[in-house]
Amino acid sequence: MKGLILSGGAGTRLRPITHTSAKQLVPIANKPILFYGIEAMAEAGIGEIGIIIGDTGDEIRAAVGDGSRFGVKVTYIPQDAPLGLAHCVLIAQDFLGDDDFVMYLGDNMLQQGLTDFVTRFESARSAGGSGAPSAQILLCEVDDPRSFGVAEVDARGEVVRLVEKPKDPPSNLALVGVYLFDKTVNTAVRSIKPSARGELEITDAIQWLVDNKHRVRHEVLRGWWIDTGKKDPLLECNRLVLEVLEPRNEGSVDSASQIEGRVVIESGAKIENSRIRGPVVIGSGSVVRNSYIGPYTSVGNNCTVAGSEIEHSVLLDGSSISDINRMSDSLVGRNVTVKRSTLRPSALRLMLGDDSTVEVE
Repeated sequence: MKGLILSGGAGTRLRPITHTSAKQLVPIANKPILFYGIEAMAEAGIGEIGIIIGDTGDEIRAAVGDGSRFGVKVTYIPQDAPLGLAHCVLIAQDFLGDDDFVMYLGDNMLQQGLTDFVTRFESARSAGGSGAPSAQILLCEVDDPRSFGVAEVDARGEVVRLVEKPKDPPSNLALVGVYLFDKTVNTAVRSIKPSARGELEITDAIQWLVDNKHRVRHEVLRGWWIDTGKKDPLLECNRLVLEVLEPRNEGSVDSASQIEGRVVIESGAKIENSRIRGPVVIGSGSVVRNSYIGPYTSVGNNCTVAGSEIEHSVLLDGSSISDINRMSDSLVGRNVTVKRSTLRPSALRLMLGDDSTVEVE
């Protein structure tokens, strides 16, 4: 089995962060989102992974490399324009060949791994007969399915219909961004036409499989699933991952500091006269001085936090926070400076890029 990870999206919902960075490389607990998907595939025994890339392809290539650090071999597949998930399967044909594969959206995060999901698909296919599936989808019960691809399952538990972002959903079962396919899907993606929004929809390809009497197996998600494409879901995902941190200290903590709960301090980080209340991760080379870092905060590498209070936030590499009384629920990009001004007259002074959001007291 091979893997196909989709990492070509522009990440418009995470701007301005994604004006200068791939959305799949925004960190969760100081690890790029994309790496979680690669690691999950490697753990499931998948050794060859194709990564669909777009305008941010050079950055993704630089971060992932040839895949050897993850124990896999990576092939990069450029996509000139975001023309739909089924289009990704179409352009990956040379890489996929006739092999079964798992397709994974590069900005999705799942609590459950891929190993059992993949094993059950392979077992069902090995058994052969009429019960052998050509596809397997992962579903999740959601409150408002109108924003998702939605599956309708009959009384026997068989998938009978899929609809993309329906106004009148046939169920509350949304498609999670993980799919398993055999080679039949290659025929399906060549047989469908672009939707009204000009994309080849994976829901249409799976519906083609259903309509042509190919079995589509499904499972309902265990645990949480988050699309990290917006700030608040990304912060929530960061919180959930930090919840299961194994504490460790590879940096330095002076005698005037307090470390409470699950805290990871990476090598070269320094904690001086500060209180760190976990779950928190402090990146390599960062300095926290005369500050409070509260729960569910990830401080990236080579950051500085001085005379400030921060909680439930994500700071990307190289950022500096100085003399800020309280910062919460924030996503701070790379090499950003947030500081209290000493200039008079006192005023709020801003230099903000496109698509920025600022909330003040």
